[in-house]
Amino acid sequence: MKFAVIVFPGSNCDYDAYYVVKKHLNCEVDFIWHKENLINEYDCIIIPGGFSYGDYLRAGAIAQFSKVMTEVKNHAKKGKYVIGICNGFQILVETGLLPGALITNQSTNFISQSVTLEVVNNKTKFTNIFKENQTIQMPIAHKQGNYFANSDLLKNLEDNNQIAFKYQTNPNGSKNDIAGIFNKNKNVLGMMPHPERASEILLGSDDGFNIFKSIISG
Repeated sequence: MKFAVIVFPGSNCDYDAYYVVKKHLNCEVDFIWHKENLINEYDCIIIPGGFSYGDYLRAGAIAQFSKVMTEVKNHAKKGKYVIGICNGFQILVETGLLPGALITNQSTNFISQSVTLEVVNNKTKFTNIFKENQTIQMPIAHKQGNYFANSDLLKNLEDNNQIAFKYQTNPNGSKNDIAGIFNKNKNVLGMMPHPERASEILLGSDDGFNIFKSIISG
């Protein structure tokens, strides 16, 4: 399986994601600059965390117009896999690949801490190694991670099993404690916690590595 890591001006978790895929997963992986559009050869696209375009206007709002995102949309429509982490999640929401909105944390502060998550749907390409309702730990680091959706959308997410992870203790005010969601076809995942920062015990947890292992095993 071949991975690509999209790099925007302001990305700062791109090397972390690359390292996990290359060194721990032992898979092929390339960096793709946001002005490129040659992603047809890849099986899974990673949109990493950071502050694309300095989070000007709104986190992910400018990155959605980058040339590469047109190809990411086409990639997803073909049923290939896309995972957006933190700022990557924000970009996926801004592009319309995932529903809802990510707004400023309820506290209005930037939050950087370890959180405990519940695995809500373990029957997807991204979560098949986990057990249903398993609790896992990984860090968050964001100011606009408060997931917002109206009641109808929240019901749809629940009914369609589109919720991937929920916070056990909600750090940012997200509706229904949502930490990550899928698209309807379950081939696109967006999540605010950082699995690449929880992929070896040296970092405090290797729970996040199971997301990457799920991608190649499912």
